[in-house]
Amino acid sequence: MSRDGSWGRYHGDHVAWLEQQLASWHGLPFALTCCSGTVAVELALRGLKIQPGDEVLLAGYDFSGNFRCIEALGAVPVLVDIDPENWSLAADRVEQAIGRATRAIVVSHLHGGRADMRTLTDVAARHDLQIVEDACQVPGAVVQGRPAGTWGDAGVLSFGGSKLLTAGRGGAVITKRADVHQRIKIQCERGNHAFPLSELQAAVLSPQVAKLPERNEIRRQRVGQLLAGLADLPGLHPVAQPSPGDQASYYKVAFRYESAHWSGWPRDQFLAAMQAEGVAIDVGFRGFLRRSRRRCRVGGELHHAQRAVDETVLLHHPVLLSDASIIEQIVAAFRKVAEHTVNGGSVG
Repeated sequence: MSRDGSWGRYHGDHVAWLEQQLASWHGLPFALTCCSGTVAVELALRGLKIQPGDEVLLAGYDFSGNFRCIEALGAVPVLVDIDPENWSLAADRVEQAIGRATRAIVVSHLHGGRADMRTLTDVAARHDLQIVEDACQVPGAVVQGRPAGTWGDAGVLSFGGSKLLTAGRGGAVITKRADVHQRIKIQCERGNHAFPLSELQAAVLSPQVAKLPERNEIRRQRVGQLLAGLADLPGLHPVAQPSPGDQASYYKVAFRYESAHWSGWPRDQFLAAMQAEGVAIDVGFRGFLRRSRRRCRVGGELHHAQRAVDETVLLHHPVLLSDASIIEQIVAAFRKVAEHTVNGGSVG
């Protein structure tokens, strides 16, 4: 590839092969790569013919880029609360948020959790809505018996620098709908592909796709070990574990941190103590609760979304491919900090 200069081609063999891999892997006829997961969300919405003034539902706690992609089309984000067990859009809150201008739903599987796609697709069908399923954090996950990203009218993947499949940057849209795929291609083709994934990136990604199932299984085992080791610690509520037959895919491991069970330590103080023990742990998303109401509509109370903003702590995924002994060290760090709080200690 490097000797003949084909690394710089548009629509090269490596990109074509990766798109075939992604489509086959998800059991869908179409996959189209692009330069980022965020651009993939915008292209998916354009493929669904979302227009200025249309409303698009999304969770009040989500990746900020999803909100901005809706705005980029001149559409209006409508904020909906999350399920407190899985950190994803609450299926039982969607129907009350639907308005006369609502045309679509963006639903993300976050922090190893999985949205209730069966209920969401039923609601969407009753109200003639379309779904963009954001699977950027969960490649390889199985949600209610189907691969993540295949429930909606379009699914979205990310190959960003920190993702489970990574080429530094990149993304893809997967879909079963020929019309959506064709509209996205038209949006991209502006002389050459306007938002391309490069041949080099595709060459890097293809082997990772083949290795993902094995790596995801290791991550699931490590998360199981971690949660078992922390099960008796109060004030740490992990994202809900999958139902029988489903499979999680862990980009981040989420906990809801309740300071009352940690001698009133604020979350930042808890995180500082954990980071001092060498644990790569941090806060979650900022959410959209402070966004101006001129920019969005609120579809009901956002109590659980606010709790997620205030209480979420995230363990980063690279450690989940480490030896089991490393997970034991992380459990020991949690317990050390917990004991320190009980004894009235403080972090300088």
